[in-house]
Order: sequence, then structure tokens, then C-alpha cells
Amino acid sequence: MKALCIHAGPQALRHIGRHGLAPSDVAVIPAAAGGPKGLILGPLDRFVFGEWLAQSAQPVDLVGASIGAWRMATACLDNSLPAFERLEHDYIHQEYELPPGARRPTADAVSAQFGQNLQAFFGGRVDTVLGHARYRLHIVAARGRHLLAREHRWATPLGYLGAFASNALHRRALALWLDRVVFSTAAPGALPFDVRDFRTHQVALTPQNFMPALQASCSIPFVLRAVHDIAGAPRGAYWDGGITDYHLHLRYQAPIAIKNIADTALPAGAAGQNGLESAPGIVLYPHFQHRVVPGWLDKGLPWRHRATPALDRMVLLSPHPDWVRSLPGGKLPDRTDFTRYGTDTAARARAWSTATAAAQQLADEWAQWLRRPDPARVQPL
Repeated sequence: MKALCIHAGPQALRHIGRHGLAPSDVAVIPAAAGGPKGLILGPLDRFVFGEWLAQSAQPVDLVGASIGAWRMATACLDNSLPAFERLEHDYIHQEYELPPGARRPTADAVSAQFGQNLQAFFGGRVDTVLGHARYRLHIVAARGRHLLAREHRWATPLGYLGAFASNALHRRALALWLDRVVFSTAAPGALPFDVRDFRTHQVALTPQNFMPALQASCSIPFVLRAVHDIAGAPRGAYWDGGITDYHLHLRYQAPIAIKNIADTALPAGAAGQNGLESAPGIVLYPHFQHRVVPGWLDKGLPWRHRATPALDRMVLLSPHPDWVRSLPGGKLPDRTDFTRYGTDTAARARAWSTATAAAQQLADEWAQWLRRPDPARVQPL
């Protein structure tokens, strides 16, 4: 493998060593925030959802924030392959009119166009997303508190300054400013992760709040407007889910996905000594890097980028840094490209299209590994 890296937590490593990895092992698929970086995962999404998972029948929880939420909602559409292709195409070719002399569009303009794009993409198909026979969708958004309870010209920057300072002291202190809100198709209390780490509200995902919830999950502060007072949810201003849960570093606790996770060759009476008899299924995480950063404000705090026991059952797929350096600009697509290319939308689209085409190698190498799972190729997370 030259493009793909596979990392796994200790329990996932043991499972791979004993059983390999089957589609029926998977219980949860997270999808990170990260804007254009998520484009690199298109070929993996198409393979995982279009081919591999189709060989199994168990329920799977899909947890997404920001572009990750859009990707996971796309997976819930009938015949998701062309939908993933359309998502990639539409994201790459998005274009915003710039005010005279400005380097970027206004938040009002971006929000209005983004809402139109969501309606064009999911309009008439929301019931299909919410009623998927296998996939339970969980869209993560951040709800403001105190100065962030409503978007305001002066209060919002001050509120986010307070959030940044509080988070730098302790991640739990971020809850002084923001709540995690999960818009979910699962039954109340049936989230696939423990919520005791951060104040969390679960809200039923319905046809009435699907579009606002998805737009809120993608609403980067100061780039898009907050979405206010979403139906069925606590009142307030809602922003990008990546603020509280950038890479969804959550303590996953899904139900058992496959019996053979527990049915390992242990001596009589030994089952339970390592918790395998009640263990959740595998958390399969296609990601654009191998570190799972808790919140967006933690990006500059490297001591919070380490793996924790929360990720023990995770198998994480990511591009190799050397392969990334072979892409246009020597990097993944990202939001800085909007200002780097300015009004030359065609040049940006070419660079992003080149990167996403090259990412087919990630899916090909993953498919090859699955045919003959080699634990020696898997690195500790």
C-alpha cells in the first residue's frame, strides 16, 4: 500500500488478527468535519457504501459533522453511488459571487446559496434518508449559550473568544459556551456513543428539521450564518458540529455488530476477562488524517490529538503523508483554496478534481487489503 494507511485501536487490532475484517463487523461509521478535505474520501465512500457494506445486513450508525454529515446523509439515499458522485461534483464546482474588492463572499450569500444547494440535492428525498432500513443517521451541530445564544455582530466574536480561552484551559469548559446537539433517527437514548463527556441534547431528526439541522452542522462561524431555533430542538443559534466534535473523538458504545467479536478462542470461563462478550462492533472511520482531534478549537493543542481508550475499537483509514504530497499544491483540498484561487474557480476545480481522481487509489488499496487482511499492514492508532 502506497496511498492508504490503516490504523486501529487495540481491541480492533486483536479482532483483525483473529478474524480479519468483514462488512458485518461494522457497527458505526463516523465522518469528520473538515470542509474540502472530505472530498478526498469520495472513492472510499462509494466503495464502502456501494459495494462492501451491501454484503451485510446489520444496522449501522452513521455519525457526521459538517461535510461529514452531508456525506452520511448521502449514504442514506437510495442508489447512493450517483449521489456521492454528484456531491463530489457539486462541492468541487461551487462558486460564489464576490462583492467588488472582496476576497471572499459574505456570510449571508454563502448561507443562502448553501441552503439552495441542500434543497436541490435532498429535496423530495428526505423521507428516504430518514427511513433507511439499515442506517441510523446522527447529525452533530453546536448550539450556542450565553453570548452565543443568538448571532450578533459584537457578541458572537466575544463569545467565541471566550470559548477559545475556556477550551484552552479544559475541553469540558467549552460547555460553558456551546452544547452538542445530535439530530438523530435513532430512538431516544439510543445514540451510539457515551454523552457524559460533554453536555448533549438528542433531537429527533424529522422532515421538518432535516434541512436546517444539516445546514447548521455545516455553518462555519463567520463563513456562514448560524441557523436559529430549529424545529424540535432547544431554542438558540446553531453552528458547525465540528466546533464541539471536529473529528468525532467519541466514546463509541454501539450494540454488538457481529457475534464472532465475542466468540474468540478463549479458555473456558475466560470470556469477559477482556470485556469481549459485551463489546461493541467495529468503528470504521475513513478519515483524511490518522489523528482524531476532539474539537475544532483543539487543532492547535497537539496534546489533545492522542488516541484514548474511546478509540479502542476503531479502524481508521487515511491517506499516507507522502501520497498527500503528490497532490496539487502538495496538500489535501482545503478552505484556503477559496482565497488562493480567488475568482479563478476553474483552476480550483481542476486542482480538486485531480486530487479526488487520485483518491481512487485509496479505495483500490482498501479493497485489496480486505481480500487478504494482513494485520502486519495495520498500525496502532
